[in-house]
Amino acid sequence: MSDTLRDQLLGLGFKPAPKPERKPETGRRDADRQGPRKPEGKRPHAQQARGGKPPGKGGRSQQDIDLAKAYAIRSQREKEERIEAERLKQEQARQRREAKARLDELLKDAALNAADAEIARHFPYGGKIKRIYVTEAQLKALNAGELGVVQQNGRYLLVTAALLAQAEAIFPAAIALRIDPDAPAEQDPYSDPKYQVPDDLIW
Repeated sequence: MSDTLRDQLLGLGFKPAPKPERKPETGRRDADRQGPRKPEGKRPHAQQARGGKPPGKGGRSQQDIDLAKAYAIRSQREKEERIEAERLKQEQARQRREAKARLDELLKDAALNAADAEIARHFPYGGKIKRIYVTEAQLKALNAGELGVVQQNGRYLLVTAALLAQAEAIFPAAIALRIDPDAPAEQDPYSDPKYQVPDDLIW
């Protein structure tokens, strides 16, 4: 449109078209100052949702967590095993004390040891050779299985076969000598007096 036509239109009463207002570009300028926006797929929370290692210092992978759990479980199991072993040990000690107390009650005034016994009857017990003094009659009865020997608080008591059986039912470890009359004689060489060890021999 030429200036002449514009002037003619203005002269006829037409008003000039208003100029469009320009909006401030603050939002775009702020975005430009902040730099380019990161793609949505690379946000930290998206990595965490996929089970990835979280950003920043001190992050732990799933493998590290599983290993720590395995160590904790093993440590707890070992602790429980130690507690159980100690409990069993204490229970066995308690049962042993109770058994020995019952044995002491059973053997009270029941020993047949003779004060005038002069024959030393040797026998293996606890990995060592032990001895008990008996009379000639007691030696025959002992070798025939009619008598037996029980260990009580470091002493060796001569008792009847019936009492020996009761003692074995209460505390088997206390049975020091029991002869099987049906066993061949060569299985127990100490039953023959000719094999008796002199008292002055040190073992």
